[in-house]
Amino acid sequence: MARPYVPLTVIDGGRPNRSPKSRRADLGPIWLLALVLGLGLGMPSPLTNELPPDDPPAREPAPGCQVVSVTDGDTIRMWCPGRGTERARLLGFDTPELFSPRCAAEYLAAREAKAALSRLIRRADEVSIVREGTDRYGRALIGLYADGQPISRAMIDAGHARPYMGDQRRDWCDELRR
Repeated sequence: MARPYVPLTVIDGGRPNRSPKSRRADLGPIWLLALVLGLGLGMPSPLTNELPPDDPPAREPAPGCQVVSVTDGDTIRMWCPGRGTERARLLGFDTPELFSPRCAAEYLAAREAKAALSRLIRRADEVSIVREGTDRYGRALIGLYADGQPISRAMIDAGHARPYMGDQRRDWCDELRR
């Protein structure tokens, strides 16, 4: 038997006025099936005793990845097979800001830090990358190693950077004026 015609009233700019009950009735069993399937998606499979792992490994070696360019003293662009080119933030240290310096001394120190990082990478026989996650700006967070030694340590020892573990960043201009 055909469903009887339900007259629609038009209100507020031409949108038909239907009751929520009529929309659910139009979906019929599809709505109920979607609800049942949606509730079971996050559950472990009932056929196994395995639970999903709590956390993926924090450190992931990135074989085949190569440094493409140096953006500033603590940021590079890299190319990885299967991922393409992406921005990466080097972990363990902070350098002066090249693109948003707060004073002239910070800008000059940032240029020196970028040049120092470029030299370290260019002079190394082997550069390796270890991916450790992604930051809030979508950059890969990586550990960068030149000939097996952390670049963070070399940059800090040379005076181009200071240790940084994600805490509050300090103002470079105050330190550079001294």
